[in-house]
Formats: sequence, C-alpha cells, structure tokens
Amino acid sequence: MIAAISPPPRTTAPGPGRIRVPNPNRHSIRFSNLGFPLWNPKLNWLPHERMQMAWVRSMSGGCFKSTEPPPKQGIKVEEDSGGQDVFDADAMDSKVSPEHLVIMVNGLIGSAADWRFAAEQFVKKLPDKVIVHRSECNYSKLTFDGVDMMGERLAQEVLGVVKHRPEVRKISFVAHSLGGLVARYAIGRLYEHSSELGQSSVYGNSLTEEYTNSSMQYLEHPCEDRIAGLQPMNFITFATPHLGSRGHKQLPLLCGLPFLEKRASQSAHLVVGRSGKHLFLTDSDEGKPPLLLRMADDGDDLKFISALCAFKRRVAYANANCDHMVGWRTSSIRRQNELPKSNLLVIDEKYPHVVYVERETTNTMQNKASSIAGAQTSDVEEAMIQGLTQVTWERVDVSFQKSKQRYVAHNTIQASSIV
Repeated sequence: MIAAISPPPRTTAPGPGRIRVPNPNRHSIRFSNLGFPLWNPKLNWLPHERMQMAWVRSMSGGCFKSTEPPPKQGIKVEEDSGGQDVFDADAMDSKVSPEHLVIMVNGLIGSAADWRFAAEQFVKKLPDKVIVHRSECNYSKLTFDGVDMMGERLAQEVLGVVKHRPEVRKISFVAHSLGGLVARYAIGRLYEHSSELGQSSVYGNSLTEEYTNSSMQYLEHPCEDRIAGLQPMNFITFATPHLGSRGHKQLPLLCGLPFLEKRASQSAHLVVGRSGKHLFLTDSDEGKPPLLLRMADDGDDLKFISALCAFKRRVAYANANCDHMVGWRTSSIRRQNELPKSNLLVIDEKYPHVVYVERETTNTMQNKASSIAGAQTSDVEEAMIQGLTQVTWERVDVSFQKSKQRYVAHNTIQASSIV
C-alpha cells in the first residue's frame, strides 16, 4: 500500500480531544484498520497523543509507506475534487469515453493510496468502461470525525466528481472497513427518488446546474431512482462493520472477553473520536437512537435503505477468520446461527481465498425472517440486521488462513497488493 500523491486542504479543524498526527505530511500515515486501545506498559511513558498514534502504528500490519510509484503504462491519474481519478488514457481520448464512475472509499486512518492497486486493476480489466475515483476527503485523523460528518464530506466530493465528469452515466461504490459505513451514509444523502429528479436538490439550493442537467436526462425513466443523478449499479463493501463493533466477538482483537469488550465500548471515543461512539453505538445526539441503528432504515431526510435498494447489486465481502478488527457476523450482516459451518467452506480454484458465496433471494430472506426466534443477537443488533436485510445481499466469505498475510487479513481483503 502506497501513500497518496498530495494532501488536500483540511476541511475541518481538529476539536478538543482529537488526536494530532505528529507529522502533518500524511505520506507517513497509511493505515485502514479499526483500532481501539489496549493497555501496553511499553507505551506508558509516552504522552497521551503520542501513545495513541504509536498504538495505531503498532497495529497497522506494515501499512505505512512513504512513496507512491507512478501508475502503470497507459493508466493516468488526475486530481479531482480532492481525490484522484484513475482511468485509461487512450479510452479518455476516444470518441466514446467511459461512462461508469467507481467511487473507492478508505477506512480508518486510511487514504486514497489504500486503493491504488485495486483501482489500477479495475482500469486494466475495463479500460473503456470505468473511471475510478479514489476518495480522499476522509483521510488520516479526519476519519475520527464520525460516520455522519465523513458521509457528508464524501457526498460533496462525489457531487464534485460528477460535475467534473459530465460524461458518466452510472455509479458504483467500493468501500473498505469504516468506509463502508461512510458510503452508506453518503448514498442516503445523494439518493433521489425518480419523482423528485429535476425538482429538488440533495443539498437544497446548492445543487449545481450540471448536476440538475444530469438528473433531468433520466426523467424518461420514471421507475429508476438515482444516486447523485446517476444510475446506481454496484455497492460493495470489504470487512465493513455494518452492525458496529459492539457485541460478542464483533471486535475479535478482544478475544471475546466480556470485560475487555465492555471497556472498549466505554473508551473507544478517546482514541477514534466520534467514530468510536458510532461504531460502539454509544452516541445519542440530541436524544436520537445510535446512528448505525438509524442507518438501518429510511429516515425523514435521509433514505438509507431506499438508496441501497436502488443499486442493482449489493455485495458484502467478509473475512471468515484471521480478521482481528472486524468480526465475521458484522461484516457479513448475519446472525451467529447463520454463519456457514466449517464443513461448508470450500476452496474456489479460480479464487483460492473465496471459501463461501451466498446469493440471497427474496425467498431466502423470507425463510430467515421466519427463523429469527433461534437467533442469538441483541435487540439493537437484531434491529439492524432486519433493517439492512430489507434488501438482498450477496455475501462472499474469504479466508487468508494459508496466506503469509493472514495476520493482516483486515487489510489484505482490500486487495491493496498481490496476495
């Protein structure tokens, strides 16, 4: 994994209690795990902020890099709306340019560089079809600001890209870890029902003329909803804690020990700010339910589930083992009794790390609904599962148990390098 080319201007000033990165040059910050504090006597002598960053670095699994090599031949990278567009140079110069925009979103303490390898592979495989945008609005310690604030920034960045690329007609999201929650929030903001297209803006009067024109061209298709005025295609997450990190073994690093899980829930915000509160469902802004619980259904202003439903395909990639940061249940949106048994896990010859694929249909959703009584979940977790499974998901379980990178499986699943 490689560092990004140049840092964008800071969008927010760090508030009280926020962690300050010792070196403001983010080239030294490259990490996408979900991390929470554990006592380490070796770090006791460090000042509080240095101790926090030292702990984050110690859990990075070698994700900090200093330089980014130039893109491969034929692939071009351009700065766009604070992020980076990756595309095939020849395809962009042709009469028919790519029309499918793929938004890639990093996780905690991550950056656009996390997706460098995957973005190049997308463009290499589909040079005349896709433009990949590696989001950079939430990098480094900005990922501590909370899912909602990061989601708002991502939505604004996407609108900027759409404005700059009027030729695009389709949109997909590919997100890792916490970035999956940020993407889910952003699409709720960017969602427009077909009857609303061309009439109102997802940001009120701030909608650009270009975005309005993009929406208007689809009025002849009244049955289709839009994300940022584009046709939603794929929504894909990798090791995303869709159900949060609260609960038994949802943060495997804590070994399922109740007293550690309780302590992490109480102290996560001290290390990762509002994002920690959201992940452990301890937030109660203005007396409202936890944000992740609200994101499991449509609200008055933000239509989270309608936005997910608008995509033709939703896929949740999950580590079946070796992921110390995000549990199997939360990343695959399943109850404990729905996890595949070990005897059902198989090796795919074409994709050796894929051990189980579940393609959900309406019938399987109904069958699951009828067997809820046997589930072992908390009331809040159950509510989130029921909300998120109002739409069908394709679940892909992977295992890096036999890989040299199994100890950093949470990063490896992102396809940030060749495994």
